[in-house]
Amino acid sequence: MQPVWRQIPKGVWALGFVSLLMDISSEMIHSLLPLFMVTALNASSLTIGLIEGVAEATALIVKIFSGVISDYWGKRKGLALLGYSLGAFSKPLFAIAASSGMILSARFLDRIGKGIRGAPRDALVADITPAEIRGAAFGLRQSLDTVGAFLGPLLAVALMFLWANDFRAIFWVAVIPGLLAVLVLLLGVTEPPNINHQQRSNPIRRENLQRLSTAYWQVVIIGAIFTLARFSEAFLVLRAQQSGLAIAWVPLVMVTMNIVYAISAYPFGKLSDRISPNQLLVHGLLALIAADLLLASSTSWQVLLAGVALWGMHMGMTQGLLAKMVADTAPADLQGTAFGFFNLVSGFAMLIASVLAGLLWDEFGAAMTFMAGAAFCLLTLLVLMLQQIRALH
Repeated sequence: MQPVWRQIPKGVWALGFVSLLMDISSEMIHSLLPLFMVTALNASSLTIGLIEGVAEATALIVKIFSGVISDYWGKRKGLALLGYSLGAFSKPLFAIAASSGMILSARFLDRIGKGIRGAPRDALVADITPAEIRGAAFGLRQSLDTVGAFLGPLLAVALMFLWANDFRAIFWVAVIPGLLAVLVLLLGVTEPPNINHQQRSNPIRRENLQRLSTAYWQVVIIGAIFTLARFSEAFLVLRAQQSGLAIAWVPLVMVTMNIVYAISAYPFGKLSDRISPNQLLVHGLLALIAADLLLASSTSWQVLLAGVALWGMHMGMTQGLLAKMVADTAPADLQGTAFGFFNLVSGFAMLIASVLAGLLWDEFGAAMTFMAGAAFCLLTLLVLMLQQIRALH
C-alpha cells in the first residue's frame, strides 16, 4: 500500500504550496508589524490589539459569504483566486503606510482577501480528498502553510540585519512571494467536476441549514471557545520585545512557533484519522495552558522560547483537526457554508480575544493577558468534558 502522503491528491499539494508562498509574504510583514507600529508609528498595545482583532475577525467573518457563494455556484477556485489576489495586492500598502489608520486599511484589505479564499479553499480540500485521509490532507496543507510562516520571519530577520532595520524595504520584498502564490494557484490547481451541484439551491435556505447537524454545531461552539483562548500572535512578538532580545532577533519568536507547528501539523493530522477528535483537542488545550503559564511567568528568552514552542505544538494538534471535524460533520454540498459559519463564529471570538488581550496588557501587564488565555483553555476543557458526559448518557 502507498504511504498516506502519496495518496493525497496533487491539488492539495498545490494548495499547500500556494499557502506556503502567501504565508512567506504575509509573515515577512506580520512578524515585524507590531515592532514597526510601536517604534515608527508610536502605536499602543490596545491599538495593536484592536487592529489585529478587527483584521482577523474580518477575515473569518467574510468566509461565510465566500463559503455560501462557492456552494451555490459549485465552484471554489475562482473565489480562491480572488482572495489570494487581494492578499498579494495589499502588500505594497504596508510599505507606504504613514499612520496606524493606513495599517488598519492594509490589514483590512489583506484579511478580506484571506476571508474570501479561506472557506472555498478548505471546501476544495474536502471535495478532492477521500474521507478516510482528510485529517492527513488538512494536516499537510496546514504544514506547508506553516513552513511559509517560519520562512517569512527568517527572511525578515536576515534582511533586518542586511538592511539595518529598514522595515519598509522588507515590506516591498514581501510583494514578490504573494504574486507567485497567485500564479501557482492559477496554473497548478484543477477544480474537480461539479458532481454535487447539478441543481442550484440557496445554501442558507432553512431546509438546507437544517441539514447541518448537532454534531457540526458542537464543533462550531468548541472552535469559538478555543479561539477565545488563543488571541493574536502579535502578543507573542510584544512579549519577546520585553525579554531584552535585540529588535532584529524578535521575529525568531514566530520562526520558533511556526517550525514546531509545521513539523507537528501533518503527523497530528494523520493521527486525527485514527483516534477520537476530543482526545486530541484535550491534549492541544493542555499544551496551550502550559504555554500560557510559561509566557506569564518569565521574560527570560529561554522560558519565552519554551512557551512559544508549546504554543506551536498546540496549533499543530488542533487547527487541522478542527477543519477535519467541520468537513466530517457537514454534507458534501454544504462544505463551503459549513466552513463559513464555523469561521464567522470564530471571527467574533477572535475580535473579543484580541481586544481583551490588549486591554489586559495595557492595564495589568503581559502576565495577566496570558493567564486569561489559560483560563479560557480551562473553560474549553470543561465544555469538552460536559460533551463527553452527555455522549455517554
